[in-house]
Amino acid sequence: MALDSKVPKGPIKDKWTDYKNKINLVNPANKRHIDVIIVGTGLAGGSAAATLAELGYNVKAFAYQDSPRRAHSIAAQGGINAAKNYQGDGDSTYRLFYDTVKGGDYRSREANVYRLAEVSANIIDQCVAQGVPFARDYGGLLDNRSFGGVLVSRTFYAKGQTGQQLLLGAYSAMNRQIARGKIEMFNRHEMLDVVIVDGKARGIIARNLITGEIERHSAHAVVIATGGYGNVYFLSTNAMGSNATAAWKIHKKGAYFANPCFTQIHPTCIPRSGDYQSKLTLMSESLRNDGRIWVPKNMDDVMAIREGRKKPTDLAEEDRDYYLERRYPAFGNLVPRDVASRAAKERCDAGYGVNATGEAVYLDFASAIERYGKEQAKIHNISNPTAAKIYELGKAIVEAKYGNLFQMYEKIVDEDPYKTPMMIYPATHYTMGGVWVDYNLMTTIPGCYCIGEANFSDHGANRLGASALMQGLADGYFVLPYTIGDYLSHDIRTGKIPTDSKEFDEAEKAVKDRIDFFVNNKGTKSVDYFHKKLGKVMWDKVGMARNEQGLKEAMAEIKQIREDFWKEVKVPGNANEMNPELEKAGRVADFLELGELFAMDALNRNESCGGHFREESVELDGEQKGEAKRNDTDYAYVAAWEYKGEPSASVLHKEELEFKDIELKQRSYK
Repeated sequence: MALDSKVPKGPIKDKWTDYKNKINLVNPANKRHIDVIIVGTGLAGGSAAATLAELGYNVKAFAYQDSPRRAHSIAAQGGINAAKNYQGDGDSTYRLFYDTVKGGDYRSREANVYRLAEVSANIIDQCVAQGVPFARDYGGLLDNRSFGGVLVSRTFYAKGQTGQQLLLGAYSAMNRQIARGKIEMFNRHEMLDVVIVDGKARGIIARNLITGEIERHSAHAVVIATGGYGNVYFLSTNAMGSNATAAWKIHKKGAYFANPCFTQIHPTCIPRSGDYQSKLTLMSESLRNDGRIWVPKNMDDVMAIREGRKKPTDLAEEDRDYYLERRYPAFGNLVPRDVASRAAKERCDAGYGVNATGEAVYLDFASAIERYGKEQAKIHNISNPTAAKIYELGKAIVEAKYGNLFQMYEKIVDEDPYKTPMMIYPATHYTMGGVWVDYNLMTTIPGCYCIGEANFSDHGANRLGASALMQGLADGYFVLPYTIGDYLSHDIRTGKIPTDSKEFDEAEKAVKDRIDFFVNNKGTKSVDYFHKKLGKVMWDKVGMARNEQGLKEAMAEIKQIREDFWKEVKVPGNANEMNPELEKAGRVADFLELGELFAMDALNRNESCGGHFREESVELDGEQKGEAKRNDTDYAYVAAWEYKGEPSASVLHKEELEFKDIELKQRSYK
């Protein structure tokens, strides 16, 4: 199949404007005759549902949680980017576009990214109008802070709760449409297959997670907005329920996957503490505005800290290695996430990790507290303040900016981060890869769209901090409502899509057969047993450091785990009831297939890119490990699932990406 990205012709800055001027529209009187299914109600799905319903479409929205308010978007802490230039520090649409493409190692689709930068300013106005309580400066204007990989302040934030506040804004917009009857909300429902009629996506098969009932739902278009698949690693910063099932089901029906091996390795996570853990906790990247990252310079100090003979506060400044400030003076602690993650791993691999497992570095706020304290003392006209007074004043400022994050850290680690530096280590977070979409956000299945983190288009090999919320809301509020109308304009006379067709019969039967297998299989091992085994293979051999031998071993091991899973998995309970283990079994079965495709994609990429470096493709010694060279191959791998029972039947295609609008060059943060 030839891939057509449908990117409009003309200069990149004019593409979106010209495209909107010529797009087909649906008359308001006709929208009421068209149904749209939206699967997932986080920021992307929630904003799309609210906007499409406001326009007049009939929307069916599905969430596996008990409320859209519990979508994983709520966990995004630090902020949302927008090219408003409120700080007057040189920001612009082009600079946001350029930073995003450069930060993603030039592997995102430029036209999509420029559009994202273009509409970013509108997102802030929309959310302010909804009442989102963004932080404000002394004069009452919206405040901004910096995130990694940029030299300006463009991140709008609501303390450490930005995702939650934005989600509440989208949820309130949804609720208005639910009250009007334009959105029919299906909470505690999970999509288990897409139904294709005459080559077009015309509905889904869903399971009511409370009763176990299998339901058929039809529509003129289906939108997938179900987030990423970071839980393929088992341990990640994602909520335990986050999964790949909806995206994987459309993949197996013909929707291509692109860049599946590009995952975000977030540098600012609470380190793993034992094998009993089921997830990891993220500390917002916003902390790197004021926190300084370091490890001891001397191995004797490292061992003394690990053994409890010294505390980090015992080390003098000259005995600390602020390695990001040393290596990347222009960006300092605000280098992009992939750079910070690789650098932390390199220091820990070299033996300088500071916790018992040797997998942690420090994030220290002592300098910020002192700096803010002295500034506040001057503002309050306190002459010769004591060290205690400076600490008190400075702590109050840090607490106002990040207090809930510090509180969360203290509850988990049982240490006061105001007095003792936080310990952090990289962990799997966001996924840049996902379902391939064209400029309209349509997959290779006509009528099936994919938005937000679930698609591949905007972040290349690495996502800059605070861009996830931006993409989700851009897709939902300002992009999909235009582009889906162009497709639906051909359906104004189609009428209701019936659910009593053979296509719905076949899809429902396949779903029921799979469920029946799980509840009737006489295995001896839990779902989590297999998920943990998969996660260990993924992190050890398909994680930050990769090599050809390890990737081939990973593919073989994942295949073996999958074979064992289908023989030995045990799912207690019944199908016709609330059964979380049954839900989990289906999701892990999908992860076991995705994992092999993931490793296959990594194997085909003989490059170091994003948060991953290919060990045999570059010569590394000492600190060079933290800055593996890139190769400028200009393609995205796209996987077509030609399903024959084994993921190894996947075929990798190449979508050539054009780099005409900016100069392609090596990324350097020195």
